[in-house]
Amino acid sequence: MTQLWTEKRVVISADAEILASDVADRLLVRLIRRSTAGKTSHLVLTGGAIGTEVLRAAGSHARRAEVDWTLVHLWWGDERFLPAGHPDRNDTGARRALIDHIDIPAANVHAMASADDAADMDEAAADYAAELARFGSVEQPWPAFYLCFLGVGPDGHIASLFPDRAEIQTTDRTVLPVRDSPKPPADRLTLTRPVLNSSRCVWLVVSGVDKAAALGLALAGASYETVPAAGAKGRKRTLFFVDQDAAANVPPELIDQEF
Repeated sequence: MTQLWTEKRVVISADAEILASDVADRLLVRLIRRSTAGKTSHLVLTGGAIGTEVLRAAGSHARRAEVDWTLVHLWWGDERFLPAGHPDRNDTGARRALIDHIDIPAANVHAMASADDAADMDEAAADYAAELARFGSVEQPWPAFYLCFLGVGPDGHIASLFPDRAEIQTTDRTVLPVRDSPKPPADRLTLTRPVLNSSRCVWLVVSGVDKAAALGLALAGASYETVPAAGAKGRKRTLFFVDQDAAANVPPELIDQEF
């Protein structure tokens, strides 16, 4: 019998709209508390439909102005290597949903290079690795991330780390180009698994019946090479925020009724 990863917990919302609102509420409460205490928070954002909806809920939230956004830095777990402003870029969606609605310094928004900014994906990956290193140390050449958001694909991918590909197994780089992605667009950039998993907290936000099988495998301790979501783990806490449609295969003992 497969051993369950009991350090991972699941929080279930009724539907996708409530899910996005619930996650945005929890995010803002934590950012308000941390910024009031003078703590800097480095966040890793994700794209996708539900990830963007979480940001939209935060961007329209009544309490968003209570956060001292000068103490918040925004990063991305992956990006599509497309021209700046392209609607398929994760940072385009994040700007429309959240960034345009908060008072955050431009220098605190660390977008990955677009196809207009870099000659190719190798240069773009190197540039982002250098940007990460500016906020890191010799021992850890990237920021101390407080929170990393991840979506989960129907195939179990996270960021642009897809099943049974070399990128999910890479541990000696911080940023990788991804060519011939199994999900369009084909050209992408991604943080590697060690960087994502260095985050204090990892929150995976999962919506839709098409994600139920991948979510079940991730919670049952499948191999991270074949189900990358199974290898997502924060240093202190790992939470799966899911809607009822995605929760069909969630073991009851992993459901957190109180978080």
